[in-house]
This record gives sequence, C-alpha cells and structure tokens, in this order.
Amino acid sequence: MSWIAALALFLATVVGMEAFAYAAHRWIMHGFGWFLHASHHAPRTGNWELNDWYAAIFAVPSFVLLLGGVQLGWWPGCTWIGAGIAAYGAIYFGFHDIIVHRRLPTRYLPKSAYMKRIIQAHRLHHVVETRDGSVSFGFLVAQRPEVLKAELKRRHRAGVRAPMTQRDPIH
Repeated sequence: MSWIAALALFLATVVGMEAFAYAAHRWIMHGFGWFLHASHHAPRTGNWELNDWYAAIFAVPSFVLLLGGVQLGWWPGCTWIGAGIAAYGAIYFGFHDIIVHRRLPTRYLPKSAYMKRIIQAHRLHHVVETRDGSVSFGFLVAQRPEVLKAELKRRHRAGVRAPMTQRDPIH
C-alpha cells in the first residue's frame, strides 16, 4: 500500500470516527447503554466511573485491526484503519477527559473560537442529567451554543440539572 493511500485511509478513519462517535453516543450511550453512561452525567465520586468501560470497549476494534494488519498478515489497510481509530481515541481522551472534564490537571485555556465552541457544546450536553433531552452528541463537530441553548429551552429544560444552590446537599 502506498504511503498516500495509507495516509488517506488513516485520515478518513479519523473523520469517520466522528460520525461513529455521534451515533454511538446518541443511540447506544443514551439508549440501551445508559446503564454505563449515566455515571458520566452524574457528579464523579472518584477517579473512575462506569462510563470508562466505553474506552475499553471501543479500543477493541483498533487493537484487533492493528494486530491483524501488523502481525497476522491481514490487508495492510487494517493497520491504518486501526491506527485511525486509536488516533481518534487519543484526541478524544485529550479533549474530553483532560481539557473538558479535567480528569488530569491542566492549565489549558481555550483561545480559538473553535475550541471554545466545542467545549461549550459539550458542557451544554452535560446540563441534562437524564437519558433523554440532551443536545450535542458530537465531539469534533458541534452546533453553535446559541442553537443548543435554544433547543434546550424549546424542550422546556427537561432533565436539566438544577443549579448547585438549588440541589439537595445529600444527593
């Protein structure tokens, strides 16, 4: 496989993973997989949450494709698809877990309009505590925050987390 074809396949996989991530987040994590994802919409009580199992689950295809492409003699494109999935996972970890949720300490402050937009879109996704009613399921592509806020308002703020001052301190 030429390096141009390999690079194109790698980049196409990274881009395609955004569509997969959107679908998985909207219809699996906020669907039948809510039993794991619900922990991500609740305040974290430790370093780990049940939702972290999704990282392990979604790493399996990448691992299998890399192993098959590098060690088992499968079609060479498998290596580049597996690498693209892994790259998307690394981007996701850096943005989602480090920058947005600050699971590791960082001093990063977004400066670009793009980074501010996707961070705010993700935070608007998290104002909803329930399985239904969330907005913004994407990761690298997100609607403008004004559009997302209008959609939450249109839904009469169903499932939206109460402000900290109005919450029961026991919960």
